[in-house]
Amino acid sequence: MERRSYTLIISLLLGVSFSAVAAAGSNVPAIFIFGDSIFDAGNNHYNKNCTAQADFAPYGSTFFKRPTGRFTNGRTVADFISQFLRIPLQKPYLEIVNRGRQNYPANGINFASAGSGVLRATNNETGVTPLQVQLQQFKTLVDQNHINKKILQKSLFFFESGSNDIFNYFAPFDTPTLTPDAYVQSMLKEVQLFIDTIHKLGARKIAVFALGPVGCVPARALLPGAPVNKCYGKMNNMVKYYNAGLDNLVKGLPVRYPGAVGVFGGVYKLVQVFRDDPKRYGFRNVDNACCGLGTLGGQLQCGKEGYTVCKNPNEYLFWDFFHPSEHTYKLISKALWAGDTTRIRPFNLKKLANITLPHF
Repeated sequence: MERRSYTLIISLLLGVSFSAVAAAGSNVPAIFIFGDSIFDAGNNHYNKNCTAQADFAPYGSTFFKRPTGRFTNGRTVADFISQFLRIPLQKPYLEIVNRGRQNYPANGINFASAGSGVLRATNNETGVTPLQVQLQQFKTLVDQNHINKKILQKSLFFFESGSNDIFNYFAPFDTPTLTPDAYVQSMLKEVQLFIDTIHKLGARKIAVFALGPVGCVPARALLPGAPVNKCYGKMNNMVKYYNAGLDNLVKGLPVRYPGAVGVFGGVYKLVQVFRDDPKRYGFRNVDNACCGLGTLGGQLQCGKEGYTVCKNPNEYLFWDFFHPSEHTYKLISKALWAGDTTRIRPFNLKKLANITLPHF
């Protein structure tokens, strides 16, 4: 009964028009964004030492009509939430720095780097910007007064990272030295340090997003021994353990940081609802990448020589071998923005945006 009612409520929510979910008079001036390719809006493009790129066609083709460095065909969750808040989309940190801007934008900054993880070593050979460096970039701007500290308490802070760490645990390159549980605990330790630091720097409204079912991405076709006719259960078990740890961090946030509030976005369950009843949410295919090649479309990155692309990306859950389509992001965004506690807890992003916190 719980699954059926949960699905029904989401269906009602996702039937609401885009304009209806937009905030009226929100208190949020800015969003500061940290994480990986789920959020990256082009940081890797401005990092010429980085090989993890999406700055070529057909990325960005559905909405922006050009590649922007986002690893999807259009907007991400951070983009949609910014539009709901009626604030401009955040620019990548490295775009701002590389162009030598003296005045930093008042609507927030995107620090996310595709391919990065919560563990510093994750994909470091590709030149990505790990979470720890993203944090240092933010800290430097605050310490040098490039960010108005008065806006930080009203701003939203978005965190989503960990899928690359867990995917790499199953990669054939190195034999893991930690058990799955110990590995996840090492990840959660880094997340705790991250939250500690952004709070000390002024963050008060913190949104932590669960990983989706990483074991279902088409790129699992690249892993020896991974099933292709079903999701990779061992990988998803690690994801669920990590997500539970993130949920506990959010639950403890008000006690650990008096005056701060946090929410936990249940992205994993949302995506599974879409997979369980694809037609209800406008999907024709929830297994294969729209853009790619080979088994599940998961054996070649979109845009690389030999790739193929589907006619209607919005009918696909996955845009490429790792990443959701814009349609998927839009559904997730609406649920996180206005959903009930079955989707995001203890309350949704709209309430987080409008809540007034005491000054400390």
